[in-house]
Amino acid sequence: MEASSKLTCRIVKPGNTYDGKQGLSYFEGISAETVGSKGICMHLLTMPPGARAKAHLHESHETAIYCLSGQAHTWYGDRLENHVILHAGEMMYIPAGVPHLPANLSSTPCTAIIARTDPNEQESVILLPELDALVGV
Repeated sequence: MEASSKLTCRIVKPGNTYDGKQGLSYFEGISAETVGSKGICMHLLTMPPGARAKAHLHESHETAIYCLSGQAHTWYGDRLENHVILHAGEMMYIPAGVPHLPANLSSTPCTAIIARTDPNEQESVILLPELDALVGV
C-alpha cells in the first residue's frame, strides 16, 4: 500500500491460506500485506485434530486469541513448564517474548481468531527448536 494512498476501511474475507513458520496453516486476514495495517494483524486459524505448532515466541509483540470452537492446549514459559487449555468462548493473552507451543489434542478441529501487535504476522516469529522435545504430544 503506497504511503500517498488515501486511508480507507477494508473488508477481508479469509479465503487464501499461508503456512506460518510455526508449522500451522493460517487464513489470511488483516495485516500489512493485505490491508496496509501499521500496528496490528488478525487472522483465523483452524487446527485440525492432532495438530501441533513448533515451539516459538513473538519478539516484542503481544498476542490475543479468541477460541471460536474446540479447545487448544498451550504450553508456555522459558522451558514450556506451564500448561493451559483454552476452550470455545474463552480468550488468551500471550505477552511479547514468551515461549509457547499450542496443540489440538482433541478429535475435533479448533478454530480461533488471533490478533498480534505485529502488522507483519511472520516477522517477529522466532522458532525455538531446542524446546520442541519438552512437550511430548
